[in-house]
Amino acid sequence: MSGAPLDGLRVLEIPSFVASPLCGLTLAQLGAEVIRIDPIGGAADQHRWPLAPSGTSMYWTGLNKAKKSVTLNFRDPEGQRLLADLVAASGPGGGIVLTNAAGRPWLGYDHLATVRPDVIHLQILGHHDGRPAVDYTVNAGLGFPLITGPEGHQGPVNHVLPAWDVACGLYAAVGLLSAERHRRVTGEGSRITLALEDVALAVTGHLGFLAEAQLTGADRPRIGNYLYGGLARDFATGDGEQVMVIAVTARHFADLAAATGLAPTFAELERLLGADFAVDGDRYAHREVIASLLAPWFACRSVADIGRDLAGASVLWSRYRRLADLVSDGSLAGHPMLREIDQPGVGAVLAAASPIEQDGRLAPCPASRLGADTAEVLAGLLGLSAAEVRALAERGVAGEGGSP
Repeated sequence: MSGAPLDGLRVLEIPSFVASPLCGLTLAQLGAEVIRIDPIGGAADQHRWPLAPSGTSMYWTGLNKAKKSVTLNFRDPEGQRLLADLVAASGPGGGIVLTNAAGRPWLGYDHLATVRPDVIHLQILGHHDGRPAVDYTVNAGLGFPLITGPEGHQGPVNHVLPAWDVACGLYAAVGLLSAERHRRVTGEGSRITLALEDVALAVTGHLGFLAEAQLTGADRPRIGNYLYGGLARDFATGDGEQVMVIAVTARHFADLAAATGLAPTFAELERLLGADFAVDGDRYAHREVIASLLAPWFACRSVADIGRDLAGASVLWSRYRRLADLVSDGSLAGHPMLREIDQPGVGAVLAAASPIEQDGRLAPCPASRLGADTAEVLAGLLGLSAAEVRALAERGVAGEGGSP
């Protein structure tokens, strides 16, 4: 790959948890130089699960691949000044600050704009008014756990994936890139705030959930593994597995009916019900009777048989798999996005490059050990000598590196 898309971009990241580090990782894997700056000893996410047998956080190393790691004493005014100096000295493609820290005037836009007027500063908040929040509280507040889960279930069902954090991190990357383009055109910096709750509200609105609640005055029903407004469900197979089958379009359903030999049966059912299964709403309204007719076909076939009989059809389906299956059954071997890396503190693990394939991909790189790049960054950007960096470490202003 000759020249990564974001070559020349330099981002200073003062993050924790998911959204901010994911934003930085997204940019780093496209070629930006991302320098993560932590307090000495690490931030609150330093030892978050899952952990390797050594105790190293695979969560932390996973989100900080391809970044440089610097540690400073944020409680010391000299450490705060060093961070401002790094912002000022980070070059024409620098002056970009990403953080989810709150209540730190020395890290805020107003202060950093005094040392670099064209600074681009993005702060991730919980709520738009500055109140704290995390993915799981935002999700609870929007009502999704009360429409997730099997029909008849009474309590909330949380989602395992922190979807709003992920969306927020990707929105943040877009926000920084849009501000950098604006600066190239106008020379002006930007103050950007991005609230996690706002991201969740925006996506909820885009997908029609808010309008539906507004116009109907009702919540969506809990329907288990069915697809709202269409036809999809899990089915048990003859070899003890389960598969998810989805017919999103009329063609999908027609191909499913043909492949299972049920086309005449469904045609007669349509006549009896006065329905048209080419219409999404009719497939949804009669999903239970349709599924009851399909279930025996899947129940008498193995997963391999299903794959054979659905080959060439447009039907969307997948066997339910465990995460452990993905790394043990060889199905990921040769995947162009994945590469085995030697991650310090963890060992040899599969790591993903950017899913964006643009004139090739940069290979995934391990995360640095906490603070491992402190001396290099302070010397390279601020011109400090080895003796000066050593003196900072001795005074507890800057770190000397350590295990993540």
